[in-house]
Amino acid sequence: MLSVLEECRWLYNFFLGIVKCCIKMPDSELLQEMIPALCRYRQRLESVHSKTRQYVLYQLYANIRGLAAKKRRGERGGPLRFKGRGWYKTFVYNQTGFKIIRGPKQTRQMGHLGLSGIGDIPIRLHRSIEGDIKQVVIKRTAAAKWFAFIQVERDRPINIAPIDVNKHVGLDMGIMSFVYDSNGGCVDHPHNFDRLRGKLADEQRKLMKKQKHSKNRLKQRVRVAAVHEKISNARNDFLHKLSRHYVDGYDVIGMEGLRIQSLMRGIPNARNMADASWGRFFNMLEYKAENACSLVVEVPSPYSSVECSRCHRLVPKTLAMRTHCCSYCGLTINRDHNSAIVIDQRAMRKVGLEESESTPVEMEPLLVSDNEQAWSRKQELLQTATGEAHGFHSRSKILENVPTT
Repeated sequence: MLSVLEECRWLYNFFLGIVKCCIKMPDSELLQEMIPALCRYRQRLESVHSKTRQYVLYQLYANIRGLAAKKRRGERGGPLRFKGRGWYKTFVYNQTGFKIIRGPKQTRQMGHLGLSGIGDIPIRLHRSIEGDIKQVVIKRTAAAKWFAFIQVERDRPINIAPIDVNKHVGLDMGIMSFVYDSNGGCVDHPHNFDRLRGKLADEQRKLMKKQKHSKNRLKQRVRVAAVHEKISNARNDFLHKLSRHYVDGYDVIGMEGLRIQSLMRGIPNARNMADASWGRFFNMLEYKAENACSLVVEVPSPYSSVECSRCHRLVPKTLAMRTHCCSYCGLTINRDHNSAIVIDQRAMRKVGLEESESTPVEMEPLLVSDNEQAWSRKQELLQTATGEAHGFHSRSKILENVPTT
């Protein structure tokens, strides 16, 4: 497989060199017609499946389109670079050129993956494959591990059960506590990077002492990558379990529309904020809620930490003040808990399921949610609405239901 990966890397660099030399962007069909001639010039390229060679060109043009879209948004980005050894990590079998050979019943998790030009490779299936296989992506990680991502097409039943409006929650993200919800539940920051920071520093120190371009340096580089992979796996495991907990337990989830990159600029705690991976957590909530027919509502974040959840007046406070003490209504509550309740109230108002402060409920228009797929279900939500209900549970109750890594 490594030889196929290297041939795909060579083909990617060859087409990228042509694109860089041309004043005008060449047509992809014209470059695709050059592949048979390149196979005669480079015989090792003939061992690569034809669809895999074509998909290399598709990946190049996808990267070019992504870079152009990034520049249109005003984001910074340099030109595409040639892929050095170890930089090109994936190759694709699209539609054809692969087959799955399952093992006997005693070892259902074991099997073989047949790839054209490579042969049968023993694999371990972590779950059964349901549906028609359309594409197989082979990836080599920095830790020298190989993975096969099997993409299938299947019909999934649509859940049309009515939503219980009482099951809604607002989430306030933080650093001392990873998330504080409007029901009083709190989950501490796992600090995955800090737990393995010392081991990573030791392995990187050993790497710097190895001679360049030596085999020992290459082996040590894999060890450093393995530590990074362990940190990433622990972080993803925590985020998957926590997002699954909220999606299964609530039907409407409110979250702040944070500009994470802007928050990380110029603050001393940016490392812990990056380790929290709020953006990845929000993405997991969105796609899992879509499959579970739940609703994730993004609300504006300004003044959510200073607004009182009872009287809705602004109570200024510094970052060091961790308790919300309202001088108007006398509410005394944890700062993050108060912010989570405010986010929940804003989310319910945004989907039209809570009474406005100044407008009667029969005259208040429904606001369109950001999730267009949930708009068709607003009538079901209104029929099942029974009023706002905030159940304040203890912190230990939610922590018992959320597995930790």
